[in-house]
Amino acid sequence: MQENLNQDNITPTQKPNESGEDVKKDFKGLLGSVKKFLQELLDIRTNTDQDATKQAIIADISFKGHTAWILVCSIFIASVGLNANSTAVVIGAMLISPLMGPILGMGMSIAVNDIDTLKRSVKNFAVMVVLSVLTAFLFFRFFPLRDESSELLARTAPDIRDVLIAFFGGLALVIARAKKGTIASVIFGVAIATALMPPLCTVGFGLAIGNLDYAGGAMYLFTINTIFIALATFLILKLLRFPMVRYVNSQRRRFIARMASLVAVAVMIPAGITFYNVFQESLFRKQANMFVKEKVAPYQFSGEGRYLKDLTDIQFQDGTDPKIEVVFMGSETIPDNVIDTWRTQMMEYPKLENTQLNVVQGSKNEAANELKYVNELYESQKLQLSSKDEKIALLESELNRLQQISKNQIPFSEISREAKANYDHLEHLGFASKISTDFTKMDTLPVFEVRFKQNTKRREAAEDLKRLQDWLRIRLNNPRIQLVEVQGS
Repeated sequence: MQENLNQDNITPTQKPNESGEDVKKDFKGLLGSVKKFLQELLDIRTNTDQDATKQAIIADISFKGHTAWILVCSIFIASVGLNANSTAVVIGAMLISPLMGPILGMGMSIAVNDIDTLKRSVKNFAVMVVLSVLTAFLFFRFFPLRDESSELLARTAPDIRDVLIAFFGGLALVIARAKKGTIASVIFGVAIATALMPPLCTVGFGLAIGNLDYAGGAMYLFTINTIFIALATFLILKLLRFPMVRYVNSQRRRFIARMASLVAVAVMIPAGITFYNVFQESLFRKQANMFVKEKVAPYQFSGEGRYLKDLTDIQFQDGTDPKIEVVFMGSETIPDNVIDTWRTQMMEYPKLENTQLNVVQGSKNEAANELKYVNELYESQKLQLSSKDEKIALLESELNRLQQISKNQIPFSEISREAKANYDHLEHLGFASKISTDFTKMDTLPVFEVRFKQNTKRREAAEDLKRLQDWLRIRLNNPRIQLVEVQGS
C-alpha cells in the first residue's frame, strides 16, 4: 500500500519535467529550421560565379570606339528628353548609357587590391564624365530651345532619398552581376533608378546658361550616385570574399594593399559625411514643413488676406544660415506680435534652431501695388519656380486675378482732377459700383454721378454730360460706364 502511494507521488512530478524538456527541444528545433530556411533564402555565396563576375565588370570598363559613340548618342538623347520634359526619352537614354562600367570597376578594384584595374577605371570614368558634360554643354549652348523643364531642375537639389537610391541600387546591381546567369532586368532597373546620365546633362545645361548653382547641384547628385554605387560594389565583393590580387613582389603587394585601404577609407569618409549632411537637411525640411503647416498656415484673417502655400521657400544652406520664407497676399497685414509668436514657436522644433523666419506680405492698400509686387515676385523667382509647373500656374492665376482687379479699379483722384480742369460747369463728381440683377445673373456697373453749378444752362449741361460720358469711357477704356446727373440740394 505504501509502495503504491510512493509510486503515485513520483509519477506526477516527473511528467512536468519531461514535458518542459520536450518543449525546449521543439523550440530549439524550430529555431534551427528557421535559421536554416533564412540561410538558404538569403545566402548569395553558393550561386556566385566570381571569375565570370570579374571578367564582366572588367569588360565594361573599356571606353573606346563603339562605347564612346554610344555614350555620345545617349547624352544627346538624354539632353533632348530633359529639354522636352519627356520622362520616357530620358529613361531610354539611361538604358543605353555605358557610364556604370567604370564605377563598378572602381569598386571592384578597391575590394580586390587591383591597382591596374583601378587606374583604368578612374581614367575611363574621367574621360566619360568630361565627354558627357561637353556634349550636353554644346547641345544646350547652340540648341535654340532651352526651357528649364522640371525634369532638368529635379536634378539640381539632391536629398537623402538620392543617397538611398544610389546605395541600394548599387547593391542590387552588384548582386545581379555576381549571380550565375546575370539578371538583365535588374541591371536595366538599376540604370533607370540611379539615373547617372540626367545629372551630367544638367551640369552641361547649367554651364550653357551660365548658372553655376544648377551645374554644382547636378554634379553633387552625380557624385553621390558614383560614390555610393562604388561603395555598394566594394561591400558586396568583400562579403562574397572575392580573392585578392596576388603580386610576386611582396613589397609591391603590401604597398598596393595599403593604397587600396587608403582609397577605400577616402571613399567611405566623404560618403559618410555626404549621408550625414543630406540626412540633416532632410530632417530640417521635414520640421520646417511641419512648423509651417501647424503654426503659420492655420492663421485666420479677419478681412482680406491669403496664405500662398506654394510660394513657401525653405533654404537649408548647409545649416549655416537656414531660413524659412512664407508669403501672404491681401489688404490685411499680420500683426507683429503674431510674427514674434511664430518665431518663438520655432524653438519647439529642434532642427529649426537659429533659423530665420521671413514673412512677406502684400500691400496694405491698393490692388495695383499688390499686382506690382506679384509681378516682381514672379520675375525674380521664375527660375526657381520653374521646377514646379503648378507653382507657375498658381502665380499666373494670381496675376490674372490681380490684373482683373487693377483693370476694374478706377483712379478716381486722377479722373476728378482732369474732369475739373476740362469742364468749367462741373460742381460735383462721385463714383460707385452699382450691382444689379435680372434674376438670372448678377452684374456690376461703374456709375459716375455729376452735379453742375446752379447757373449752368440746361443746353450746356446736356452737352457737357454727353461729352463727359464719352470722355470717361475712352479714358478708362470701359464702354459700360454710366453717367447720372443729380440736382443740387
